Amino acid sequence: MLDKNGIAKRISKEVKPGYYVNLGIGIPTLVANFVSADIEVDFQSENGILGMGPFPFEGEEDADLINAGKQTITALDGASYFDSAMSFSMIRGKHVDLTILGAMEVAENGDIANWKIPGRLVKGMGGAMDLVASAENIIVAMMHTNKQGESKLLKRCSLPLTGVNCVKKIVTNLAVLEVTKEGFKLLERAPGVAVETIQAATEGHLIVGGSIPEMTL
Repeated sequence: MLDKNGIAKRISKEVKPGYYVNLGIGIPTLVANFVSADIEVDFQSENGILGMGPFPFEGEEDADLINAGKQTITALDGASYFDSAMSFSMIRGKHVDLTILGAMEVAENGDIANWKIPGRLVKGMGGAMDLVASAENIIVAMMHTNKQGESKLLKRCSLPLTGVNCVKKIVTNLAVLEVTKEGFKLLERAPGVAVETIQAATEGHLIVGGSIPEMTL
């Protein structure tokens, strides 16, 4: 199965030339490290930057240059900076081609829960609700199960929802899945992972058709 970098590397293949891409907090922030250098793409962070690059090398960090998760980042040549109002105008105006988010739970109908666990302190929902309400192409990067081994791909989300019927594709440490009207359609397996392992780790309805290929990273 994949680690977090492996998930990000697989998702990087979904980034197409000319895309404007928003990277959510967590695993999604790693995607910029793996996009091919010959692909022209602009990564946006809702705290006010368009043109993020990969994470800086140790010792080369600029404490004034951070993403929405307060991680130090790099800026590519031509990057631009702006306030949050402008940033969310880009998002709400549907100028972002691809949104990559982390999630605590995803339901088989495309609902996503990624902002709050009841009983735990939370600073706010951040930009996730604006992103899922406005984006037309949402990919979720997540682990397939929680620390207790329980599925995070569910029939229905148990946590407060961030958005409904919005997730298009999911990449986990076990598989690549497409959200369809019938449920989670299995597209690819992580290297060395059997279909039976994915079935056992998926609570929601899993659609398996024919031979399922392994991911290419």
